[in-house]
Amino acid sequence: MTAGIINGTEIAARIRAEVAQKVAQRKASGLSIPGLATVLVGEDPASQTYVRSKHRACEEAGINSFGFTLPADTPQEKLEGLISELNQDERVHGILLQSPIPKGLDEQKALSVMSIKKDVDGFHPVNIGRLAQKGPDPLFVSCTPAGIMVLLDKVLPSLEGMNAVVLGRSNIVGMPVALLLVRANATVTICHSRTRDIPTITRNADVLVAAIGRTEMVRGDWIKPGAVVIDVGINRVEDSSQKKGYRLVGDVAFDEACQVAGAITPVPGGVGPMTIAMLMSNTLKAAEI
Repeated sequence: MTAGIINGTEIAARIRAEVAQKVAQRKASGLSIPGLATVLVGEDPASQTYVRSKHRACEEAGINSFGFTLPADTPQEKLEGLISELNQDERVHGILLQSPIPKGLDEQKALSVMSIKKDVDGFHPVNIGRLAQKGPDPLFVSCTPAGIMVLLDKVLPSLEGMNAVVLGRSNIVGMPVALLLVRANATVTICHSRTRDIPTITRNADVLVAAIGRTEMVRGDWIKPGAVVIDVGINRVEDSSQKKGYRLVGDVAFDEACQVAGAITPVPGGVGPMTIAMLMSNTLKAAEI
């Protein structure tokens, strides 16, 4: 068996094009232009790169973007004060606090200050709480898990009754995507560093989401024949044949998995592009609320 490739790059490009079209229609109708504000605390190079990519995506979609950079030694009160000001700024429909923030700052407390109507990253405690319980839907779902669900929808129109296994329980991916799978009526198992005999569990998964942050941890014989595999991992492996001296691989041994799975996301080009696409979609949604 050779797995079908779930092309996140193509799917994300279509989402971003749809967002750009709707933003253009808003402009033509005289409606407000969606605006995204990013808050970056400190000088982490990876975070700086991520923020730049988000601003480029805004520009391509016709979305206004506003960047705020604070030094690493910023007091908690100043960070929360900036977020409060952005809550009141009518030009800003979405606020993104780039994670991680420096030690000594309370990220959850800062997120709690943010208006849930502007929480386009989906990490406000109220949005997470709504995701975890029956009742009101969250206004926004965090972007990577939301993107994963879009990818699954392309190959599995219904998840009802399926066995889904999530490797990893992070607040950013593992836990939210598990909750989304439950909402889709899948039967969900979450595996983590204390789980016993993970391969036996994953071999029963119709859907396997690997978000554990370990290079090619999931081997081909861990996968149920025909399963859908979503690889969230992004890991660097030294490779002298590459111009940068390394290549990116996921948490799944891709070549092995392709011989067993029914469909799989590649790394790169799978889940990664979906994150920014869903951020653009969430920012447009925030302007429409």
